[in-house]
Amino acid sequence: MTRQELFTWIHQQYGTEPEYPRHDWNAVLRHNDNNKWYGVVLEVSADKLGLPEAGIVDVLNVKSDLLLIGSLRGQKGYFLAYHMNKEKWLSIQLGKPELDDTIKDLLSLSYELTAPKKRNLKSSGKNPGDSANGKEKEIDEG
Repeated sequence: MTRQELFTWIHQQYGTEPEYPRHDWNAVLRHNDNNKWYGVVLEVSADKLGLPEAGIVDVLNVKSDLLLIGSLRGQKGYFLAYHMNKEKWLSIQLGKPELDDTIKDLLSLSYELTAPKKRNLKSSGKNPGDSANGKEKEIDEG
């Protein structure tokens, strides 16, 4: 998946557009509702990733699960997160068709992990289990 194919997919999937905060080729993928990043597309020198070839490659940084990161990092096309928290983020090389489906899955996970937290309804002051268990408090009016 190329960077442009990725941007087309995220627009269709999430309705978001890449942002270029530093006015360069690096793009941020951000939630519309809470402005949190769910992905970052970066140009990185291949040698900084430990790749044998020379030149620049595009990578996608996604937030992920610690165990999943650990299992993917040793595989071809996956790297320690470039310029992000290496325990919570993972870099994936773009332009490798064999990774396209995994990129979509990991981007979906990242989107979920960075989504706004759902709020609980405010408590009415009662223990939520009391009325459900028939244990309403008796009031002593004596």
